[in-house]
Amino acid sequence: MWKKIFGGRNSDSARTEKAPAGANPLYDRINWQRLPRHVAIIMDGNGRWAQGKGLIRTAGHKAGVKTLKNVLKAAIDLRIEALTVYAFSTENWKRPRPEVEFLMKLFSEYLLKELEEMNDYNVRIRFIGRMEGMPEGLQRQMREAEALMKDNTGIRFNVAANYGGQDELIRAAQSLARQAAEGKIAPEDIDAEAIEQQLDTAGDPPVDLVIRTSGDQRLSNFLLWQSAYAEFYFTDVNWPDFTPACFVDAMVDFAGRDRRFGGLTNK
Repeated sequence: MWKKIFGGRNSDSARTEKAPAGANPLYDRINWQRLPRHVAIIMDGNGRWAQGKGLIRTAGHKAGVKTLKNVLKAAIDLRIEALTVYAFSTENWKRPRPEVEFLMKLFSEYLLKELEEMNDYNVRIRFIGRMEGMPEGLQRQMREAEALMKDNTGIRFNVAANYGGQDELIRAAQSLARQAAEGKIAPEDIDAEAIEQQLDTAGDPPVDLVIRTSGDQRLSNFLLWQSAYAEFYFTDVNWPDFTPACFVDAMVDFAGRDRRFGGLTNK
């Protein structure tokens, strides 16, 4: 039960406090008043990590799952409100069939192994993207996981699977067009809020920080709307080597940014 309590959602009072008593010394550098509310991660470099060690690519994906667990726990410790990770894009179906099949199996194994612990930590999991495009057995697991954790009040953990930012915007536009055609809304009612309510991340705050590992510096069709004013943090570290300490580095870097949102400097 204590995990349910301390894994709770950020509040304004929590975000103005210093590190909780007994917190990991790793977090001593954290400015708890300037943490992002919503962090998105492009978990890149599993294959490069494996190849660099003379291993097959699937070994990198297995190692990447362990990293995700550690980073999720760090995000919980830091009271991040939402964490969205890019697990499988709409373009990843172009990869060799054996690798895709391995990834689907790995998703299933991850849910079986980690489901109860995530629930104990008060995590609310949500899968974003076209769930219907995934294997039927995996879809069932996804729905069961979401149902199990739907009432949890801790970190919102969004797993982007069969997801593409452009596809998400197309689906949102189609939904609004149907509502307009049915007379439920007028075209002039379609504003930013209306669009956001149709996105897979409806209810979450905008993305404050996008982290991309393994050196590439692009968004790769990830959370295009949500990241409109996000800060970006790029690192050459491959995802399997991205430790909680690396995550803290990103938080420290973010705290030093001057976020103007189109206005004048606050400094």
